[in-house]
Amino acid sequence: MRRHDRRGIVTPDGAVLSVHTHAHPDLPADAPTLVLAHGWAVNHESWLPVVEELADEPVRVVLWDQRGHGRSTIGLRRAEMSSVSVEHTGRDLDTVLRTVVPAASPVVLAGHSMGGLTVMALAEQRPDLFGTRVRAALLVATAASGVALGERTGEAAVMRMAARGLPLPPGGNGRIRALVGGLFGENPDPDAVETARAQVAATKLATFGAFYGALLTADQSAGFLGLERVRLGIVAGRLDPLMPVARAHALRVALPHATFTELPHAGHMLPWEATDVVADEVRDLLAELRARPASA
Repeated sequence: MRRHDRRGIVTPDGAVLSVHTHAHPDLPADAPTLVLAHGWAVNHESWLPVVEELADEPVRVVLWDQRGHGRSTIGLRRAEMSSVSVEHTGRDLDTVLRTVVPAASPVVLAGHSMGGLTVMALAEQRPDLFGTRVRAALLVATAASGVALGERTGEAAVMRMAARGLPLPPGGNGRIRALVGGLFGENPDPDAVETARAQVAATKLATFGAFYGALLTADQSAGFLGLERVRLGIVAGRLDPLMPVARAHALRVALPHATFTELPHAGHMLPWEATDVVADEVRDLLAELRARPASA
């Protein structure tokens, strides 16, 4: 049975990240490590359905709450909240790798939604890790830019107020929470929808608003040079309203060596909606990693 360990690690700018490791006690240090980055306004538990699917894999699994989400602190003063960016999350991922993952372990990264942008941010910031320590990556329901936000009347203004901790106009809180509605595709599992809503409801409004602004302006295409060095998979839902499937096709064009899976009836919440598909993509990357040496 896998053991679950939780620890807090401190980033260079003072955020405390809640990091969770799942591993068999006798797993060797040089066994692969799968590092999972979650999306906006949920927490590391959004990946747990996939982790459970991979229970028989001889792999170490590392998850963490992105800064400001779950049990992790934001690491910024209120006056600095508007400066939060996807670049922060890429640096946080670097801290997680350096602090938690054994140096001898080859790494597979997987990012859902904002977590995919996190992977791309790390690829821009630390391209030296890609093809060496990081051997493969999976981008799930994500985009390098062009996130579909800011299109509803008054939405951006409400989010700016939330990020600054200002009182919201009547109905503002409900408008923010309502963004989670419609993120699933056809015939979603009601329990999964309720779990997602609960995670979103537990996210601080300031975090919600701050990362809204970060996603609205994100462009992580400079990370493509790093991603070109590793085995890569892309999974997208055709009905995704937040990271439109056209953005996933743009990733496919920019990174033609990647495998590409489009799910015609799925939306944005693929770790819940298409757990088996996402888990199989991870298995394929792990199998390739084991079959081929780092220099191949």
